[in-house]
Amino acid sequence: MTIKETEPARAHSTRSPGWQARRYPSDLTDPQWQVIAGYLPRYRRGGRGRPRIWPLRQIVDAILYVDRTGCPWRYLPASFPPWQTVYGYFAAWRDDGTLARLHGELRAAVRAAAGRDAQPTAAVIDSQSVRAADTVPKATRGWDAAKKVNGRKRHIAVDATGLLLDVVITAASVQDRDAARPLLWNLRRACPRVRLAWADSGYQAHRLTAWATALRITVLPRRWVVERTFAWISKHRRTVRDYETLPASHEAMILWAMTALMTRRLARQPPQ
Repeated sequence: MTIKETEPARAHSTRSPGWQARRYPSDLTDPQWQVIAGYLPRYRRGGRGRPRIWPLRQIVDAILYVDRTGCPWRYLPASFPPWQTVYGYFAAWRDDGTLARLHGELRAAVRAAAGRDAQPTAAVIDSQSVRAADTVPKATRGWDAAKKVNGRKRHIAVDATGLLLDVVITAASVQDRDAARPLLWNLRRACPRVRLAWADSGYQAHRLTAWATALRITVLPRRWVVERTFAWISKHRRTVRDYETLPASHEAMILWAMTALMTRRLARQPPQ
């Protein structure tokens, strides 16, 4: 995807890309920025296009602001780069794997800092239904009769400490045992050392057992640290409801929420 850099608006002609904007609680501190700066692409793919106008740190701060506050892209404060530019980077990093790689590298670093192997060998899976805003098309939403929720469902796999390993977004009407197949498949590709997964009784079905066995993963009936992960994610208001037209964008918002958490841990910063 080509990122279109938007020039500063005429109404803000006194603002230059190097202008020091006011700080928000979601902004990265200097130590936090140093944690993630090396994982972001320094140049455009292929070296084509206009030169970069806005510093990447301002772009990341703007994405984190949207994720934490839940505001629409068009409502970004004027102290950030133009919303079209910010969304362009958000979508490009979502689609080209930059965000997934950043999240994976930070997770490995957090695990190593905690004295664990960088790659997990066990996972916990669970799901959570969230209401969908009117921006979510009918084709990708559904009715969760058990939770009485009209929206989407996020199926996640986490490690023993609650760090996110993978996420799959479906309509809320999709049964957990059916969504477990793509979730376990993605988990196998992202974390090939995982051999054990815990899940609650909603996942215990013959088909799930067969799928897991084919992937050499043993599924046991248990659920624990996942609820803590859902609480971490829900501190970011953009994830409390699903506002995203594309399921991939909701997945990206979850990854940014966990990226913010891990960045604070690695920079030894207190939680916001």
